[in-house]
Amino acid sequence: MPDAADDLLYDGRQFYLMRSERINNPNTHGTGCTLSSAIACELARKKTLPDAVRSAKEYLTRVIAAGLDLGEGSGPLHHGCVNLF
Repeated sequence: MPDAADDLLYDGRQFYLMRSERINNPNTHGTGCTLSSAIACELARKKTLPDAVRSAKEYLTRVIAAGLDLGEGSGPLHHGCVNLF
């Protein structure tokens, strides 16, 4: 996928390529905090680490794609746009 957002995960035993669509949206303030919180939530739901990261990346892709445009500069994500479960 030429325009992908790729992450590499290592769980201590195996490497995983986590690929998702790259969204052209300058309003990405808070993506790191959102991703780490979503991973933690999925781990609390007893998902494996790779599955938790996949779910978190899917959530992050959806909130970036929602395209909230507030203020000037790199604005926030649109957390209220998606169903979490």
